[in-house]
Amino acid sequence: MAQHKVVVDPAFRKMGEIFSELDRRRLEDLCSIVWGQDEPMPESEARAAVLDAEAVVCSQWRYGDSIYQARRLKAIFSVSGGFQTDFDYEYCHQRHIQYLSCAPAFGPQVAEMALGLAIAAARTIVTADRDFRAGTETYLWDSNQDTFTLFDKPVGFIGFGGLAQNLRRLLQPFRPRIQVYDPWLSDGYIRSQGCTPVSLPELMSQNRFVFVLAVPSSDNSAMIDRSLLERLGPDAVFLLMSRAHVVDFDALTDLLQQGRFRAGIDVFPEEPLAPDHPIRDVDNAILSAHRAGSVPEALWDIGRMVVDDLEAVLNDLPARRMQPALPQLTGRYARNAARRGRRK
Repeated sequence: MAQHKVVVDPAFRKMGEIFSELDRRRLEDLCSIVWGQDEPMPESEARAAVLDAEAVVCSQWRYGDSIYQARRLKAIFSVSGGFQTDFDYEYCHQRHIQYLSCAPAFGPQVAEMALGLAIAAARTIVTADRDFRAGTETYLWDSNQDTFTLFDKPVGFIGFGGLAQNLRRLLQPFRPRIQVYDPWLSDGYIRSQGCTPVSLPELMSQNRFVFVLAVPSSDNSAMIDRSLLERLGPDAVFLLMSRAHVVDFDALTDLLQQGRFRAGIDVFPEEPLAPDHPIRDVDNAILSAHRAGSVPEALWDIGRMVVDDLEAVLNDLPARRMQPALPQLTGRYARNAARRGRRK
C-alpha cells in the first residue's frame, strides 16, 4: 500500500471531471488517498486530515489555520485555475510548501476559443448564420464587404502568461505582428519571444485584434477604461478571454452599442449575466457563456498535471507541470472569478 498520505478534496470539481480512469489509478498507486469524493470533505475531518498529510489536492485552501500545524505538508495542488486571495503564501514560502495552480491546463482550450472568436468576428460568421436562418442571406462578394482575414494583421496581447503563450503558437500560421503589454514581464523577455513590448495606449491604438489575457490583480481592476477602448479602430476586434475584472464593462457595452468596433466576449462581471443586460442585444459582439475553459476532455489535463507533479513532489523533486505561486506576485492576485449571482 502507498505510504504517502494525500488529502484529495477537489469540490467544486468532481473526481471524474478532472481524473481520467488511468490517472485515478495512477493516483491510487502513488499515495494513500484521504476522502477522494465529489462532495466537500467535512471541515472537521479535513482539518484533522491535513495535519499529517504530505499534500492536499483542493479547489482552494479552506482548512483555516491547520496549515500552521501541518508539519509534513509539501504542496497544495489547486484545481480551481487561479490563486486565492485569502491565503498565507508568505508562510508557505518560508516553509517551502509549494502552492501549485492548474491554470496551465486551461491555456490550450482558451487559446483555441480565442482564435475561433477572432476569426468568427472578422469573417462575420455568426451574423451570416443568423441571416441565413432568417432567409435574408447574401452570397459571395456581396456577403463579404465588411469582412477581413487574420493573416498578416497586427495583434495585441494584454497579458503574456500561459494563455497568451498558447495563443501565440496557434497564431503562427497567420504571420501576425504581435505587440504585448504586460507590466509583470521585462521588455527583454517579451522581445525574446518574438513580440514587441508597448504601452497599453499604443497597443489599443495600433492593432486590429486585441486579446485580453491578463489575470486579475490588485493593480488592474477596470484597467481598460473608456478612454482606452475608444482608441480601438472601427475595424478592430476586441477579445475578452481572461476575466472581466480588467475591463470597464459598462463602457465596453456602451461603445459596442454605438458600433465602434467588434468583440468576442467569454467572461462577464457577473455570472450568470442578468437577462436584461444590454450586451445581449449588441449585434457586433459574439457572446459566450464562460465556455472557453470547460471542455470535458481538456479538464482531464488537470488531473494528469496533478498526478505528474504529485509524483515529483513526493520524491522531493520540483513540480514542472503546474503553475507555482511566486513570492513576487502573490500579493497582487485579485479574486479570480466573476461575482456569482442568481437570476431573479
